[in-house]
Parts: sequence; C-alpha cells; structure tokens
Amino acid sequence: MTTFDAPAGPLPAYLATPEGPGPWPGVVVVHDALGLSDDVRRITDRFAANGYLAIAPALFRRGNRLACVVTTLRSLHQGRGPAVDDVLAAAAHLRADDRCTGRVGSVGFCMGGGFALLTAPSGVFDAAAPNYGIWPGNREELARACPTVASYGAKDRMLPGAAAELERRLTAGGVPHDVAEYPAVGHSFMNDWRTPAPLRFVERTAGLAYSRPEAEDAWRRILAFFGEHLR
Repeated sequence: MTTFDAPAGPLPAYLATPEGPGPWPGVVVVHDALGLSDDVRRITDRFAANGYLAIAPALFRRGNRLACVVTTLRSLHQGRGPAVDDVLAAAAHLRADDRCTGRVGSVGFCMGGGFALLTAPSGVFDAAAPNYGIWPGNREELARACPTVASYGAKDRMLPGAAAELERRLTAGGVPHDVAEYPAVGHSFMNDWRTPAPLRFVERTAGLAYSRPEAEDAWRRILAFFGEHLR
C-alpha cells in the first residue's frame, strides 16, 4: 500500500509496479462498490504485469464506510466532490512519478466504470476503460471524451441499452472508441470475487457472475487499446 496527496487529504492506495526498467504509462484503477478488494488488487497487478504503473485509490477510507459509499455515489452523480478529486489526484500522482511516462489511462468497474466515464471528458486522462460503468451525471459530455474502450453485458439488468447509447455519444463526437456488448453475460462479468461455492447460485441469480471467456476478451481489447493510446 501507499498514500497520495489529494485535496481532502492523503488517501491510501494500492500501487503495482512493473518489473524491469521504466518509465511506463500509468493506469488509475477505480474500484466498484465493494471497495479495494482482492479482486481489484489482482486487476491492478495485471496492469503492472503488462507494463503499466498502476494505482488503485481506496475511495472508502475517509471515515465511516457506509457514509463514504453514499458520498462517493453522490459525487459520481453530481460530477464533483472528494471522490472525483481523489480519482483525478491519483492520475496527478502517477504523472509526478519519475517512473511514469506522463500518459495515464483510467479503468473502472460498475461504480468505478462510472468514474471512468465521468472523468473521460476532463482532459486529465489519455484513455479510459469503463466496464459496465453506471451512468454519471455528465453523460451529455461524453462526446468530448478521451479515447474510450468499454465493455458491457447484454444481460445486465442495471444498464439496458448502455452500450448502444455510449456508442452513439462517442461516435457523435468523433471519439476513438471500441464499445462491445457481450450477449451471454450480465453485470460484473469481469470481476472474479472468488465467491465461495455456496453463494455462487445467489451470484448467478443476481446476474453478477464472473465469466472467464468474455472477461479475457475484454482484457485483450483493453490492453490493445491502451497499447495504442498510452504507449
């Protein structure tokens, strides 16, 4: 773990560093509503293994966890607040690191995907990878987004039609993009929470099950797109 400076004060984060000589492009990994889980750490490590200096800010570490969740979701809807500042500060932290090339992307899942969408038009990120990102309050600004690679599940009950809408908005702005909707999966199909066997039925029933084939294809697309826009 590490900490980085943000407007509301220092924040803990998980930092993963590639092997070998740098500098490397950076990636800010924005977690879902479960927080900085082992799954998010594995994702951050995977970016590092592919040559990215990767940081995952712990957005729920500013006091009571439930209050942090509520405040973070409010920030996502309003487009401002400590959580937005924290994500942008994490990017600034990477850029200030001598091991970073200065090009930084964002990747997020569910709530974190929403922050990747929210900050894509900010001018801070050079590429974004929102995965089944819940809609932020500024979706009308997405025509000005940075290059975006996005992944959705067609069986996602939370985000019906989201892939098609994002495709339309990015196309309207001439934004370089790759938006895919996988027909056989639902929400959270890239998140491998290593759910205990007795709970997997609940996970499948809720439409939140991990699916390796689609997850690996999404990873392939993200790494190819980041390779084009961040390297």
